[in-house]
Parts: sequence; C-alpha cells; structure tokens
Amino acid sequence: MKTYEFIDHTADIGIKAYGKTLSEAFENAAKGMFSIITDNSEIENIGQYDITLSADDLEQLLVDWLSELLYLHSAKNLVFGFFKIELDENKNKLSAKIFGEKLNMSKHKAGAEIKAVTYHILEVKNKKPYYVKVLFDI
Repeated sequence: MKTYEFIDHTADIGIKAYGKTLSEAFENAAKGMFSIITDNSEIENIGQYDITLSADDLEQLLVDWLSELLYLHSAKNLVFGFFKIELDENKNKLSAKIFGEKLNMSKHKAGAEIKAVTYHILEVKNKKPYYVKVLFDI
C-alpha cells in the first residue's frame, strides 16, 4: 500500500495519505507534509516530542495536527520523520509521539515553504480504505 501521493493544484500542493488505520493515514499525511518541506531529505529520529489534541470533528483534528507540526517547524526550526499516533475517533482526540531533529540546510534540502494547512479539499475517510486529503498553502 502506498503511504501518500501528491494532488496537483494550480497554486498550492495537496496530499492524499493512506493507512491500514485512520491513525496511520494521519501519520502518513505528516510524512508527506515534511517530504514537501525538506524535498524528501532523510530526517533522523534524534529528539522526541509529544502532542495531545482534541477537536470538534476528525477534519478539524487533521488540520490541528498538521498545523501543530507546521508551528513546531516554523517556531523551533524542527523537522520530523517518524510519527506514532493513538487516535480516539469517537472522542476526536489524538495523542502522538513525534521524532525528528533540527533543520540543517547542509543535510536537508530546501523544499517548498508551507504557509498553512487549508480546509479546501479537506477529507477524512474513517472506514476502509482509510485515507485523508489536505491542501497546503505554499
């Protein structure tokens, strides 16, 4: 099973991420986002960070999840390559352990700068086959 694919859009870039579970689809959406940011450079799992989120629905939870990662990237100059999510679909809660390192321009190639996670084309399919779709403002 492929983990994610890019969705063409006139001015932005989107991702459709797949998983055997919805948690895995959320993880793969994050991997896809960082492949855009770092031009698919290898990211080592040096530091661990924990994230806990809740939202009104799964779509908002996906936006909040990716936005939190984007904030950590922008504010703390971090990039992430490994994600382990526990998702409570009934309560729209997410608990994640994320692993990565400081952005190093001699190691990580510059990809596209993501300005924001958008609601355009946003979709969360929480039954088999699991997938999520999201568009990033670049």
